[in-house]
Amino acid sequence: MNREIERLKNTRTYLLDLIKDLSAEQLNEIPLGFNNNIIWNLGHLIVSQQGLCYLRAGLKPIVDEQYFTDYKPQTKPNSPIQADEINTIKTLFLSVLDKLETDYNQSAFSNYGTFTTPYGVEITNIDEAINFILFHEGLHTGYIMAMKRLLK
Repeated sequence: MNREIERLKNTRTYLLDLIKDLSAEQLNEIPLGFNNNIIWNLGHLIVSQQGLCYLRAGLKPIVDEQYFTDYKPQTKPNSPIQADEINTIKTLFLSVLDKLETDYNQSAFSNYGTFTTPYGVEITNIDEAINFILFHEGLHTGYIMAMKRLLK
């Protein structure tokens, strides 16, 4: 499973490189046809990983509860994200995966509960959750790439 976590890190490193030259204004811009923006997508990926891995295993997430309010599914940005928060999101984007890898190697996810994703995928353990996260990250990578092409 460490190989899959490494794939997640590679995907997120790619995304951070893809957006490294974008301004705070560009990261906050909601392109025509979308209901969110690039920085919301990064926050959403953090929250999704934390929820799928930690909450579903009965563990406390390592990000602040406010992130779940702001970036959970079915939410959208209600105000621009300021530069300091953008930097925090960029830092968390990789550091949460380092913590996931450590916790995984220490068998912290043994209490995982079964659930079905909104995509109809039943997940019964942490390995299945991490594999699903890879799919989810790919989906949002496509959104981010499309949004970047539409930025002014």
